[in-house]
Amino acid sequence: MIKKIGLITGGGDSPGINAAIRAIVVKATQEGYEVLGIRCGWRGLIEDDLVKLELKDVEGIINTGGTIIGTSRTNPFKIEGGEKAILRTIKKHGIDAIIAIGGDDTLRVTHKLNSIGVPAVGVPQTIDNDLCGTDYCIGFDSAVCIVTDAIDRLQTTAASHGRIIVVEVMGRDAGWLTLIPGIAGAANIILVPEDTYDYQNIVDRIEERMRRGKNSAIIAVAEGSTPNEVKTQISETYDVDAFGHIRLGGIAELLAEELEKRTKLEIRSMNLGHLQRGGNPSPMDRYYSTRLGLKAVELIKEKKFDMMASVQGQEISATPLEAATCEVKKLSTELIEISKIFG
Repeated sequence: MIKKIGLITGGGDSPGINAAIRAIVVKATQEGYEVLGIRCGWRGLIEDDLVKLELKDVEGIINTGGTIIGTSRTNPFKIEGGEKAILRTIKKHGIDAIIAIGGDDTLRVTHKLNSIGVPAVGVPQTIDNDLCGTDYCIGFDSAVCIVTDAIDRLQTTAASHGRIIVVEVMGRDAGWLTLIPGIAGAANIILVPEDTYDYQNIVDRIEERMRRGKNSAIIAVAEGSTPNEVKTQISETYDVDAFGHIRLGGIAELLAEELEKRTKLEIRSMNLGHLQRGGNPSPMDRYYSTRLGLKAVELIKEKKFDMMASVQGQEISATPLEAATCEVKKLSTELIEISKIFG
């Protein structure tokens, strides 16, 4: 019998997480379950840092960004004694099941927990929107709004000064967060990891704009996108996190420098960075976060473990965690071609 649920938020934060936490606590309380918030991601289970979450704790948080229980990129299976520590904490607090809100790394850990006997389900949360088995991930719409607004603002200053501005967007191996705001914000060139390109191709497109009397341009580039001349994704430090990922960043600066040499035009770069994760969630994120949170509790109640709550069309469904995290959800060729129509 389920009596106590552990709730964790892992990986990068995004707007909408608190809306999901609220829904989970409200639904779980209605079902007679106690909810323990696990602080700072999987690290909270290792360090036995938990807090009871009640209805009063989630009042007024649906419209706030971040996560009230904190997050981290801790990988418990890469820490010596980590697995034993989390099992010890789970047993100590009598946790019957875990709900994990996060992206591919967080949900891979969730899947592995099931394999060692810890019942757990997942909720998709990543501004990259790159989890398989779901049309939508918590945080994506809010981030799209932020990036679109940034591109809108850059359009006016670029036009005023006759400049080309290269704006770097998060996304790592998928271009959802670059392509959709790029189209919405009328970026002139959109560069994503799913498509190949080279410096000369970009130069040709810039020069074509100049021949049409345009003296400015916006280039939206995903952080994990690289020209053919560069053999690896760009990083300023090449530091690796607990899940083996290099901290990306610097492609916009690299492109700006190289394109300025080749075109002799004034080119600037901007990395939107963590601005994309911050602020209050959009109404759409609040809506889907609420529904996904409710679904996660339903999965626990029905003992459908090792599953991820998911959005499929207009319906809220469930996808096996293994299927959701086995590969990156990529942009379609059709979407990429659409992005090239407007220059």
